[in-house]
Amino acid sequence: MTAATPFASTLAAFRPKLLRFARLQLRDAAAAEDAVQDALLAALSGAHQYAGRAEVQGWVFGILKHKIVDTIRQQNRSINASALGADDEALDQTLEALFDAHGHWTLSARPQGWGDPQAALRQHEFWDVFDACLNHLPEHTARVFMMREFLEFETSEVCQQLGITANHCHVILHRARLALRSCLERGWFAPDIKEDTPC
Repeated sequence: MTAATPFASTLAAFRPKLLRFARLQLRDAAAAEDAVQDALLAALSGAHQYAGRAEVQGWVFGILKHKIVDTIRQQNRSINASALGADDEALDQTLEALFDAHGHWTLSARPQGWGDPQAALRQHEFWDVFDACLNHLPEHTARVFMMREFLEFETSEVCQQLGITANHCHVILHRARLALRSCLERGWFAPDIKEDTPC
């Protein structure tokens, strides 16, 4: 057995999460598999450089993030804007329930106190709930959100890659944030409402 064997086992344990995230972003199973394999190989070859300043999963996700950004920038593909519309209609119906006729929050949808958000971010369970909430978003909405917020693409680059306007991108991001907020409140921040399924 080599010293890298326990580390390789650790990497293999969260490979499915890496693959799910890469598939969401790249929309191509083969490209996602390649990106994940490249990230895992880079992590294995750089295991001796891992300083332990961050969790292993976060470190490898950071590597994967850069692999995905490189892949997206190399691809000059765009998605059909009408495909985004189908997801938007379903999300619209869900979001309409959050506001009254005057555009104000309904009583049941008003933002609730989240306690200490910084403490929540440090808790592994929070990320499990966040992951479930993100997976509950329509695919294209989640993709736009993750490109902007996690992969840190500029809005103009998200628009260019997906063939959407800046206004449409901002609407999608707004809807994604509202849906994630609502889901996180039900699944994490509202202790009396916690359920097995956060969304």
